[in-house]
Amino acid sequence: MDYEDLRNLMVERQLIPRGISDEKVLSAFRKVPRHEFVPDEQKDYSYDDHPLPIGNSQTISQPYIVALMTECLGIKGGEKVLEVGSGSGYQAAILRELGSKVYTIERIEHLAKTCRKTLIGLGYSDVSVVIGDGSLGYVEESPYDGIIVTCAAPKLPDSYIGQINEGGRIVIPIGSRHSQIMTVVTKLDKKLEIKQISGCVFVPLVGKDAWGI
Repeated sequence: MDYEDLRNLMVERQLIPRGISDEKVLSAFRKVPRHEFVPDEQKDYSYDDHPLPIGNSQTISQPYIVALMTECLGIKGGEKVLEVGSGSGYQAAILRELGSKVYTIERIEHLAKTCRKTLIGLGYSDVSVVIGDGSLGYVEESPYDGIIVTCAAPKLPDSYIGQINEGGRIVIPIGSRHSQIMTVVTKLDKKLEIKQISGCVFVPLVGKDAWGI
């Protein structure tokens, strides 16, 4: 199976027709081997237009949703970014390809260890993978230029607001457990500018500042 061809088809058929236009984002999706971030039994479906299970009741998101969140973050290169919900590590790899300094936090130890191993194996050894409660952010390395949350919260956790730089963006699904809206929060003049993007469905953000432990 030619995975490079499948990546190019994914970009041409799934991302560009839906409005993903940032060339750096498209280039990252053409390069990062998505099939390396899924279990062996899922590799044949790596580039299909839907999420896939990765174990521990978690998923790797649909390629378009990963691309949409990435584009909404507005990465130019050189930013410090926190990802909440490491999962497979695919989103972190995309962010690193865009030139970000990436910190990613995962509460499930097994997933965090697998994520770290995968990233190192693919040459992304400078991505910092942390085990912890992502609903609290990661204050040790804050503030960040961007925070991307790959799980859904009932509201914007207060901890994120204090950990984002002026001009920085938070991309997060907000809503109920079964229906959310992809939301972009920008910190401007110490105030929050909120933009709703589209409906979505993510696994819940679990932690002290979200749905609880």
